[in-house]
Amino acid sequence: MPLLTIATFLPILAGLALMALPDRSTKKAHTVSIAATGAVFLITLGIWARGIVAGDFAQVEEIAWIPAIGAAYRLGVDGLSLPLVLLTSLLFLLSALYSARIGERAASYVVLMLMLETASLGTFMALDGLLFYVFFEVSLVGMYFMIAGWGYEERQRAALMFFLYTLVGSLPLLLAIIGLYLGSGTFDMRVWVEGTTLGGLPAMLALIAMLVTFAVKIPAFPVHTWLPAAHVQAPTAGSVILAGVMLKFGTYGLMRFAYQMTPEAFAQAGQVILAFGVVSALYGAFAALAQSDLKKMIAYTSVNHMGYVVMGVAIAALATEPRIRTIALDGATLQMVSHGLVTGALFFLVGMLQDRAHTRGIGDFGGLLGRVPWLGWAFILSAFASLGLPGLAHFPAEFQIFLATLNGMPWGLIAILAIVVTAALYLRAIAGVFLGEMNDKWADMPDLDRREKLVVLPLLVLTVLIGVAPGWLIDMIHTTMTGLGN
Repeated sequence: MPLLTIATFLPILAGLALMALPDRSTKKAHTVSIAATGAVFLITLGIWARGIVAGDFAQVEEIAWIPAIGAAYRLGVDGLSLPLVLLTSLLFLLSALYSARIGERAASYVVLMLMLETASLGTFMALDGLLFYVFFEVSLVGMYFMIAGWGYEERQRAALMFFLYTLVGSLPLLLAIIGLYLGSGTFDMRVWVEGTTLGGLPAMLALIAMLVTFAVKIPAFPVHTWLPAAHVQAPTAGSVILAGVMLKFGTYGLMRFAYQMTPEAFAQAGQVILAFGVVSALYGAFAALAQSDLKKMIAYTSVNHMGYVVMGVAIAALATEPRIRTIALDGATLQMVSHGLVTGALFFLVGMLQDRAHTRGIGDFGGLLGRVPWLGWAFILSAFASLGLPGLAHFPAEFQIFLATLNGMPWGLIAILAIVVTAALYLRAIAGVFLGEMNDKWADMPDLDRREKLVVLPLLVLTVLIGVAPGWLIDMIHTTMTGLGN
């Protein structure tokens, strides 16, 4: 049974079926959304159960598409893509549950979300360069309309900024894909990842083109400026998907395309790439510290945490020992997953707080922990995870990245300062919102209801599980990273 194809296209087929119904009521729309995303999540668990193999792609599904140019419909998974597929299906299911409160044009909202899930899963599972680019670009359309249609006050400007930045930023990747095709005569990414398609100047030019595209998508400093506006103005589920899934397009592309397809050029540029990762980590932390809006603060911490991923991949390219390269790649991939879980939880919780108070300003609250203990403790746990506290999800990922940095390029350890800054900004947020004297304005604020608990609890449980016992996830990742490290 072609589980990868079913998982990829079930969401958009469910969305089209919804649009064909004569009755597209709010209740029916959200029922379709939850049922479709729930089914996809179960299917991805089935894909996980089938397993992956060391040193190759598993569960490959392939059908001729445009034989004349060597393009085909190809899907497959490995230790890099499978964890992101599982993360994607989980976050879309939880976003569908959270979004059941949306009544305005619910059917259109659901169709966009389901289209976005298809594009996201396709991006991570595509093994054809042309097919990858199609999925990569379709995702922009879904997120643009989600921000523009259901965002906040300045949603039109934020949506346009997001679309233009990422669309223009994607064009260099198209040139790199064409270059890889001309060098190999095929769009088969299994051929490209052997790293021998391009060499010398063509490889360096292709790498530069890829780095431009993926730096915008990650986003890395200084091409990050679209991110805070998009996050602040996006609806809550949009922020969760943007941070938890779509930012991973950039880091996934950095590893799959730049690191694997142009390895020699990547190693030559490794010092520069590492510097951008370090600067992004530091800049993101200090910029987040300067924010008084909770959502914007969390948005900037994404720049910080994605900077660590860039550092890990750069260290893997620079390190001379296979063991250090593998540790760096394991840590970078684990960081992608942990960031999706932790930041997804934080955006959900800030959205729930905004639903109640209609504000996100740190200074507008105070003493809420006694009034909304579920929301408060959930936020505190997620904040501690985000700042890298041992026993929570970010710690094993960041520990591996910094361990590899220490052994491979010690000057990169100046990025550890970002952890101190991140701790300061979250402690400030916790103190300003949940501790101290309670603002009487929020004396009647309700705590999380059953649906909201159902949304955040899976993320919190996984955050603790990965922090305490990450071996099951690292083993999945390690299956592929051992080969890449060697």
